[in-house]
Amino acid sequence: MKKYDYLIVGAGLFGSVIAYRATRMGKRCLVVDRRNHLGGNVYCETQEGIHVHKYGAHIFHTSDKEVWDFVNSFAEFNRYTNCPVANYKGTLYNLPFNMNTFNRMWGVTTPDEAVAKIEEQKAEALAKMRAEGASEPRNLEEQAQILIGKDIYEVLIKGYTEKQWGRPCSELPAFIIKRLPVRLVFDNNYFNDLYQGIPIGGYNVLINGLLQGVETRTGCDFFREFGADWRQTADKLVYTGAIDEYFGYRLGRLDWRTVRFETETLNKPNYQGNAVVNYTEREVPFTRIIEHKHFEMFGQAVYDCPKTVVSREYSTEYKPGMEPYYPVNDERNNRLADQYRALAEQEQDVLFGGRLAEYRYYDMAPVIAKALKADI
Repeated sequence: MKKYDYLIVGAGLFGSVIAYRATRMGKRCLVVDRRNHLGGNVYCETQEGIHVHKYGAHIFHTSDKEVWDFVNSFAEFNRYTNCPVANYKGTLYNLPFNMNTFNRMWGVTTPDEAVAKIEEQKAEALAKMRAEGASEPRNLEEQAQILIGKDIYEVLIKGYTEKQWGRPCSELPAFIIKRLPVRLVFDNNYFNDLYQGIPIGGYNVLINGLLQGVETRTGCDFFREFGADWRQTADKLVYTGAIDEYFGYRLGRLDWRTVRFETETLNKPNYQGNAVVNYTEREVPFTRIIEHKHFEMFGQAVYDCPKTVVSREYSTEYKPGMEPYYPVNDERNNRLADQYRALAEQEQDVLFGGRLAEYRYYDMAPVIAKALKADI
Protein backbone atom coordinates (compact mmCIF):
# COMPACT_ATOMS: atom_id res chain seq x y z
CA MET A 1 0.00 0.00 0.00
CA LYS A 2 1.34 3.40 -0.96
CA LYS A 3 1.94 5.80 1.87
CA TYR A 4 0.16 8.81 0.29
CA ASP A 5 -2.89 9.46 -1.80
CA TYR A 6 -1.42 12.73 -3.12
CA LEU A 7 2.10 13.92 -3.70
CA ILE A 8 1.86 17.70 -4.14
CA VAL A 9 4.79 19.47 -5.74
CA GLY A 10 4.92 23.10 -4.67
CA ALA A 11 3.73 24.71 -1.43
CA GLY A 12 2.30 27.84 -3.03
CA LEU A 13 -1.36 28.76 -3.09
CA PHE A 14 -2.54 26.15 -5.60
CA GLY A 15 -0.74 23.26 -3.93
CA SER A 16 -1.69 24.38 -0.42
CA VAL A 17 -5.40 24.70 -1.24
CA ILE A 18 -5.42 21.26 -2.89
CA ALA A 19 -3.66 19.82 0.17
CA TYR A 20 -6.23 21.41 2.47
CA ARG A 21 -9.17 20.07 0.44
CA ALA A 22 -7.71 16.57 0.10
CA THR A 23 -6.87 16.34 3.80
CA ARG A 24 -10.43 17.37 4.69
CA MET A 25 -11.59 14.48 2.49
CA GLY A 26 -9.51 12.08 4.55
CA LYS A 27 -6.73 11.74 2.00
CA ARG A 28 -3.08 11.39 2.93
CA CYS A 29 -0.95 14.17 1.42
CA LEU A 30 2.72 14.97 1.18
CA VAL A 31 3.63 18.50 0.06
CA VAL A 32 7.19 19.05 -1.15
CA ASP A 33 8.93 22.26 -2.17
CA ARG A 34 12.48 22.77 -3.40
CA ARG A 35 12.72 26.07 -1.52
CA ASN A 36 13.56 26.09 2.18
CA HIS A 37 10.15 27.49 3.15
CA LEU A 38 6.44 27.04 2.49
CA GLY A 39 4.23 29.53 0.68
CA GLY A 40 5.82 29.85 -2.73
CA ASN A 41 5.99 33.44 -3.89
CA VAL A 42 3.62 34.74 -1.20
CA TYR A 43 6.11 33.83 1.54
CA CYS A 44 6.95 36.67 3.94
CA GLU A 45 10.05 37.21 6.05
CA THR A 46 9.93 39.27 9.25
CA GLN A 47 12.52 42.05 9.50
CA GLU A 48 12.42 44.78 12.16
CA GLY A 49 8.86 43.72 12.99
CA ILE A 50 7.82 44.21 9.34
CA HIS A 51 6.46 41.44 7.13
CA VAL A 52 8.58 41.61 3.99
CA HIS A 53 7.13 40.21 0.75
CA LYS A 54 10.27 38.30 -0.23
CA TYR A 55 9.21 37.68 -3.82
CA GLY A 56 7.53 40.98 -4.60
CA ALA A 57 4.35 42.75 -3.60
CA HIS A 58 1.29 40.51 -3.24
CA ILE A 59 -2.03 42.31 -2.80
CA PHE A 60 -5.09 40.14 -2.47
CA HIS A 61 -8.15 41.31 -4.38
CA THR A 62 -11.27 39.60 -5.69
CA SER A 63 -14.96 40.00 -6.34
CA ASP A 64 -15.51 36.28 -5.70
CA LYS A 65 -17.19 36.14 -2.30
CA GLU A 66 -16.59 32.40 -2.00
CA VAL A 67 -12.84 32.91 -2.37
CA TRP A 68 -12.86 35.93 -0.05
CA ASP A 69 -14.74 34.05 2.67
CA PHE A 70 -12.44 31.07 2.21
CA VAL A 71 -9.19 32.99 2.76
CA ASN A 72 -10.70 34.94 5.65
CA SER A 73 -11.48 31.68 7.40
CA PHE A 74 -7.70 31.23 7.84
CA ALA A 75 -6.51 34.81 8.29
CA GLU A 76 -8.11 38.15 9.04
CA PHE A 77 -7.46 40.61 6.22
CA ASN A 78 -6.76 44.29 6.78
CA ARG A 79 -8.07 47.35 4.91
CA TYR A 80 -5.07 47.86 2.61
CA THR A 81 -6.07 49.46 -0.71
CA ASN A 82 -3.60 49.40 -3.57
CA CYS A 83 -2.96 52.97 -4.78
CA PRO A 84 0.42 52.87 -6.55
CA VAL A 85 2.22 56.01 -7.64
CA ALA A 86 4.40 56.48 -10.72
CA ASN A 87 7.57 58.56 -10.51
CA TYR A 88 8.74 60.04 -13.82
CA LYS A 89 11.75 62.32 -13.53
CA GLY A 90 10.66 63.39 -10.06
CA THR A 91 7.03 64.09 -10.93
CA LEU A 92 4.44 61.81 -9.33
CA TYR A 93 1.38 60.46 -11.13
CA ASN A 94 -1.46 58.35 -9.78
CA LEU A 95 -2.14 54.88 -11.19
CA PRO A 96 -4.24 53.54 -12.77
CA PHE A 97 -4.92 56.36 -15.22
CA ASN A 98 -7.63 58.51 -13.64
CA MET A 99 -8.63 62.15 -13.28
CA ASN A 100 -5.75 62.77 -10.85
CA THR A 101 -3.36 61.47 -13.53
CA PHE A 102 -4.89 63.58 -16.27
CA ASN A 103 -4.90 66.69 -14.09
CA ARG A 104 -1.21 66.24 -13.34
CA MET A 105 -0.42 65.49 -17.00
CA TRP A 106 -2.46 68.21 -18.74
CA GLY A 107 -4.04 70.41 -16.07
CA VAL A 108 -7.56 69.30 -17.07
CA THR A 109 -10.18 69.34 -14.32
CA THR A 110 -13.27 67.71 -15.86
CA PRO A 111 -13.94 64.33 -17.48
CA ASP A 112 -14.97 66.02 -20.74
CA GLU A 113 -11.65 67.85 -20.93
CA ALA A 114 -9.73 64.63 -20.25
CA VAL A 115 -11.67 62.70 -22.92
CA ALA A 116 -11.08 65.45 -25.47
CA LYS A 117 -7.33 65.41 -24.82
CA ILE A 118 -7.11 61.62 -24.98
CA GLU A 119 -9.18 61.40 -28.19
CA GLU A 120 -7.09 64.12 -29.82
CA GLN A 121 -3.87 62.23 -29.15
CA LYS A 122 -5.35 58.86 -30.12
CA ALA A 123 -6.44 60.33 -33.46
CA GLU A 124 -2.94 61.71 -34.07
CA ALA A 125 -1.37 58.31 -33.36
CA LEU A 126 -3.83 56.53 -35.63
CA ALA A 127 -3.27 59.02 -38.45
CA LYS A 128 0.50 58.61 -38.20
CA MET A 129 0.20 54.84 -38.33
CA ARG A 130 -2.06 54.92 -41.40
CA ALA A 131 0.20 57.44 -43.12
CA GLU A 132 2.90 54.80 -42.86
CA GLY A 133 0.63 52.28 -44.57
CA ALA A 134 -0.39 50.28 -41.52
CA SER A 135 -4.04 49.37 -40.97
CA GLU A 136 -3.39 47.61 -37.66
CA PRO A 137 -0.88 48.31 -34.86
CA ARG A 138 2.44 46.68 -35.73
CA ASN A 139 3.90 46.69 -32.24
CA LEU A 140 3.18 47.59 -28.62
CA GLU A 141 4.24 51.19 -29.12
CA GLU A 142 1.60 51.80 -31.77
CA GLN A 143 -1.02 49.81 -29.90
CA ALA A 144 -0.53 51.80 -26.71
CA GLN A 145 -0.66 55.15 -28.47
CA ILE A 146 -3.92 54.44 -30.28
CA LEU A 147 -5.37 53.38 -26.92
CA ILE A 148 -4.20 56.27 -24.72
CA GLY A 149 -2.20 58.79 -26.76
CA LYS A 150 1.41 59.91 -26.90
CA ASP A 151 1.84 61.77 -23.58
CA ILE A 152 0.73 59.02 -21.22
CA TYR A 153 2.49 56.41 -23.33
CA GLU A 154 5.84 58.18 -23.21
CA VAL A 155 5.66 59.17 -19.54
CA LEU A 156 3.95 56.22 -17.87
CA ILE A 157 4.15 53.21 -20.21
CA LYS A 158 7.18 53.24 -22.49
CA GLY A 159 10.13 53.18 -20.07
CA TYR A 160 8.47 50.90 -17.53
CA THR A 161 7.41 48.38 -20.19
CA GLU A 162 10.83 48.34 -21.81
CA LYS A 163 12.45 47.63 -18.45
CA GLN A 164 9.85 44.96 -17.70
CA TRP A 165 10.43 43.06 -20.97
CA GLY A 166 14.04 43.96 -21.67
CA ARG A 167 13.42 45.23 -25.21
CA PRO A 168 12.05 48.34 -26.97
CA CYS A 169 8.28 48.73 -27.19
CA SER A 170 8.67 48.97 -30.95
CA GLU A 171 9.92 45.36 -30.89
CA LEU A 172 7.22 43.99 -28.60
CA PRO A 173 4.05 42.47 -30.09
CA ALA A 174 0.95 44.65 -30.07
CA PHE A 175 -1.23 42.03 -28.37
CA ILE A 176 0.64 42.40 -25.07
CA ILE A 177 -1.45 45.53 -24.48
CA LYS A 178 -5.02 44.81 -25.55
CA ARG A 179 -6.59 47.49 -23.39
CA LEU A 180 -5.56 50.19 -20.94
CA PRO A 181 -7.85 51.12 -18.04
CA VAL A 182 -9.02 54.74 -18.09
CA ARG A 183 -11.07 56.08 -15.20
CA LEU A 184 -12.78 59.42 -15.53
CA VAL A 185 -13.11 59.76 -11.76
CA PHE A 186 -10.75 60.85 -8.97
CA ASP A 187 -10.28 57.29 -7.69
CA ASN A 188 -6.75 56.01 -7.03
CA ASN A 189 -7.79 52.45 -6.10
CA TYR A 190 -5.92 50.26 -8.58
CA PHE A 191 -8.47 47.46 -8.46
CA ASN A 192 -12.20 47.44 -9.12
CA ASP A 193 -12.84 44.34 -7.00
CA LEU A 194 -15.29 44.26 -4.10
CA TYR A 195 -12.72 42.84 -1.67
CA GLN A 196 -9.09 43.78 -1.10
CA GLY A 197 -6.52 43.52 1.65
CA ILE A 198 -3.44 41.87 3.14
CA PRO A 199 -3.56 39.06 5.74
CA ILE A 200 -2.85 40.51 9.17
CA GLY A 201 0.44 38.90 10.17
CA GLY A 202 1.47 38.29 6.55
CA TYR A 203 0.69 35.56 4.04
CA ASN A 204 2.45 32.92 6.15
CA VAL A 205 -0.62 32.95 8.40
CA LEU A 206 -2.78 31.93 5.44
CA ILE A 207 -0.37 29.23 4.21
CA ASN A 208 0.16 27.79 7.68
CA GLY A 209 -3.60 27.57 8.13
CA LEU A 210 -4.06 25.75 4.84
CA LEU A 211 -1.27 23.28 5.59
CA GLN A 212 -2.06 22.66 9.25
CA GLY A 213 -1.85 18.92 9.84
CA VAL A 214 -0.38 18.25 6.38
CA GLU A 215 3.00 16.56 6.07
CA THR A 216 5.45 18.89 4.32
CA ARG A 217 9.07 18.74 3.23
CA THR A 218 11.00 21.86 2.27
CA GLY A 219 14.36 21.83 0.51
CA CYS A 220 13.06 18.81 -1.37
CA ASP A 221 13.57 18.69 -5.15
CA PHE A 222 10.81 16.60 -6.71
CA PHE A 223 12.92 15.52 -9.70
CA ARG A 224 15.86 14.44 -7.58
CA GLU A 225 13.85 12.78 -4.80
CA PHE A 226 10.99 11.23 -6.82
CA GLY A 227 11.09 11.95 -10.55
CA ALA A 228 9.55 9.34 -12.82
CA ASP A 229 9.22 6.96 -9.85
CA TRP A 230 6.76 9.17 -7.96
CA ARG A 231 4.02 6.52 -8.31
CA GLN A 232 5.92 4.39 -5.81
CA THR A 233 5.10 7.08 -3.23
CA ALA A 234 1.57 8.25 -4.07
CA ASP A 235 -1.46 7.41 -6.15
CA LYS A 236 -1.80 10.87 -7.66
CA LEU A 237 0.45 13.83 -8.35
CA VAL A 238 -0.39 17.52 -8.13
CA TYR A 239 2.30 19.43 -10.01
CA THR A 240 2.72 23.20 -9.75
CA GLY A 241 6.26 23.56 -11.09
CA ALA A 242 7.29 24.67 -14.59
CA ILE A 243 5.51 22.57 -17.19
CA ASP A 244 8.48 22.33 -19.55
CA GLU A 245 10.69 21.07 -16.72
CA TYR A 246 8.19 18.30 -15.95
CA PHE A 247 8.60 17.00 -19.49
CA GLY A 248 12.37 17.33 -19.45
CA TYR A 249 12.27 20.27 -21.90
CA ARG A 250 11.71 17.74 -24.68
CA LEU A 251 10.02 20.31 -26.93
CA GLY A 252 12.32 23.17 -25.97
CA ARG A 253 12.45 25.65 -23.11
CA LEU A 254 9.73 28.19 -22.44
CA ASP A 255 10.91 31.75 -21.89
CA TRP A 256 10.31 33.69 -18.69
CA ARG A 257 11.09 37.04 -17.19
CA THR A 258 12.41 37.04 -13.66
CA VAL A 259 12.91 39.68 -10.98
CA ARG A 260 15.96 40.54 -8.90
CA PHE A 261 15.38 42.25 -5.56
CA GLU A 262 17.65 44.56 -3.62
CA THR A 263 16.24 44.81 -0.10
CA GLU A 264 17.59 47.05 2.63
CA THR A 265 16.60 48.21 6.09
CA LEU A 266 16.60 51.97 6.59
CA ASN A 267 16.99 53.76 9.90
CA LYS A 268 13.87 55.89 9.39
CA PRO A 269 10.16 55.18 9.89
CA ASN A 270 8.90 56.29 6.48
CA TYR A 271 10.85 56.31 3.20
CA GLN A 272 8.38 56.98 0.38
CA GLY A 273 4.96 57.25 2.04
CA ASN A 274 3.41 54.52 -0.09
CA ALA A 275 3.74 50.76 -0.47
CA VAL A 276 4.34 50.84 -4.22
CA VAL A 277 6.10 53.49 -6.30
CA ASN A 278 6.77 52.67 -9.97
CA TYR A 279 9.71 54.30 -11.73
CA THR A 280 8.65 54.74 -15.34
CA GLU A 281 11.76 56.51 -16.59
CA ARG A 282 13.86 54.15 -18.75
CA GLU A 283 17.13 55.50 -17.34
CA VAL A 284 16.23 54.39 -13.78
CA PRO A 285 17.33 50.73 -13.75
CA PHE A 286 14.71 49.35 -11.35
CA THR A 287 10.99 49.15 -12.12
CA ARG A 288 9.62 49.99 -8.69
CA ILE A 289 10.33 50.36 -4.98
CA ILE A 290 8.25 48.50 -2.43
CA GLU A 291 8.09 49.83 1.13
CA HIS A 292 6.73 46.80 2.94
CA LYS A 293 5.47 48.33 6.19
CA HIS A 294 2.73 50.26 4.34
CA PHE A 295 0.96 46.99 3.54
CA GLU A 296 0.10 46.45 7.19
CA MET A 297 0.88 49.63 9.12
CA PHE A 298 -1.30 52.71 8.90
CA GLY A 299 -1.38 56.14 10.55
CA GLN A 300 0.65 56.45 13.73
CA ALA A 301 1.67 52.77 13.54
CA VAL A 302 4.05 53.70 10.70
CA TYR A 303 6.00 55.97 13.07
CA ASP A 304 5.72 53.67 16.07
CA CYS A 305 7.95 51.30 14.08
CA PRO A 306 11.25 53.25 13.91
CA LYS A 307 12.74 51.48 10.88
CA THR A 308 11.51 50.58 7.42
CA VAL A 309 12.38 47.95 4.80
CA VAL A 310 12.40 48.74 1.09
CA SER A 311 12.95 46.52 -1.96
CA ARG A 312 14.02 47.69 -5.40
CA GLU A 313 12.84 45.42 -8.21
CA TYR A 314 14.90 44.81 -11.33
CA SER A 315 13.25 42.97 -14.20
CA THR A 316 15.74 40.49 -15.63
CA GLU A 317 16.02 38.01 -18.49
CA TYR A 318 15.51 34.51 -17.11
CA LYS A 319 18.33 31.99 -17.16
CA PRO A 320 18.23 28.37 -15.90
CA GLY A 321 18.60 28.28 -12.13
CA MET A 322 16.72 31.55 -11.60
CA GLU A 323 13.16 31.82 -10.31
CA PRO A 324 10.70 32.09 -13.22
CA TYR A 325 8.15 34.87 -12.70
CA TYR A 326 6.34 36.07 -15.82
CA PRO A 327 5.50 34.04 -18.93
CA VAL A 328 6.67 35.65 -22.15
CA ASN A 329 3.42 35.58 -24.08
CA ASP A 330 4.71 35.99 -27.61
CA GLU A 331 3.73 33.76 -30.52
CA ARG A 332 6.63 31.34 -30.13
CA ASN A 333 6.07 30.73 -26.41
CA ASN A 334 2.28 30.54 -26.67
CA ARG A 335 2.58 27.91 -29.37
CA LEU A 336 5.13 25.92 -27.36
CA ALA A 337 3.03 26.20 -24.19
CA ASP A 338 0.03 24.79 -26.06
CA GLN A 339 2.13 21.81 -27.11
CA TYR A 340 3.19 21.18 -23.52
CA ARG A 341 -0.41 21.52 -22.33
CA ALA A 342 -1.41 18.86 -24.86
CA LEU A 343 1.21 16.54 -23.35
CA ALA A 344 -0.09 17.35 -19.86
CA GLU A 345 -3.61 16.29 -20.82
CA GLN A 346 -2.26 12.83 -21.66
CA GLU A 347 -0.65 12.31 -18.25
CA GLN A 348 -2.54 9.87 -16.06
CA ASP A 349 -3.25 10.76 -12.42
CA VAL A 350 -1.47 14.11 -12.68
CA LEU A 351 -3.10 17.48 -12.03
CA PHE A 352 -1.20 20.50 -13.39
CA GLY A 353 -2.09 23.79 -11.75
CA GLY A 354 -0.85 27.32 -11.09
CA ARG A 355 1.23 29.91 -12.86
CA LEU A 356 4.26 27.75 -13.70
CA ALA A 357 2.45 24.55 -14.58
CA GLU A 358 -0.02 26.33 -16.86
CA TYR A 359 2.39 28.96 -18.22
CA ARG A 360 -0.13 31.68 -17.47
CA TYR A 361 0.05 34.78 -15.33
CA TYR A 362 -2.42 34.51 -12.44
CA ASP A 363 -3.48 36.77 -9.64
CA MET A 364 -3.85 35.02 -6.29
CA ALA A 365 -7.64 34.82 -6.13
CA PRO A 366 -8.07 33.02 -9.50
CA VAL A 367 -5.43 30.47 -8.48
CA ILE A 368 -7.35 29.74 -5.30
CA ALA A 369 -10.65 29.56 -7.22
CA LYS A 370 -9.17 27.00 -9.62
CA ALA A 371 -7.81 24.93 -6.75
CA LEU A 372 -11.20 25.01 -4.99
CA LYS A 373 -12.94 23.77 -8.13
CA ALA A 374 -10.32 21.25 -9.29
CA ASP A 375 -11.48 17.66 -9.63
CA ILE A 376 -9.56 15.73 -6.97
